[in-house]
Amino acid sequence: MPQVRVILGSKSDLPACEPLRQVLDEFGVEHDFHVSSAHRKPQSTVELAQDAEKDGVQVIIAAAGMAAHLPGVLASHTVLPVIGLPLASGGLGGLDALLAIVQMPPGVPVASVAVGGAKNAALLAVQILALQDSELREKFRAYKQQLAEG
Repeated sequence: MPQVRVILGSKSDLPACEPLRQVLDEFGVEHDFHVSSAHRKPQSTVELAQDAEKDGVQVIIAAAGMAAHLPGVLASHTVLPVIGLPLASGGLGGLDALLAIVQMPPGVPVASVAVGGAKNAALLAVQILALQDSELREKFRAYKQQLAEG
């Protein structure tokens, strides 16, 4: 069962999200990947959010560029934490995606990482999961120690 559900707005986002997959694999976090646009496939996108909890998912990561409605749409249909990953695309280099994610209305929170911050999105998901998983917390602690020793 996946602990983290990763939803991309487009197949073209797969290369930008490869670091995300690598980090989750490194920490042994079960995950699934889906491509589902909030604009082109709204019903299946909503179903991914609504079914996540019963599928065992504990955190959703939503990667999208341009208007980046995907994270907010998902967050409006689940009680699970949603991490928005803004991607650089279009003429604004990801600024539009970042602003769309961080400007959520009160009551529909979406966490955000930097534009193109796939690695940090995965690490934030690991930290959230580690709140209830002492083994994962120790792996993360060791990871942080490695960073400090640099």
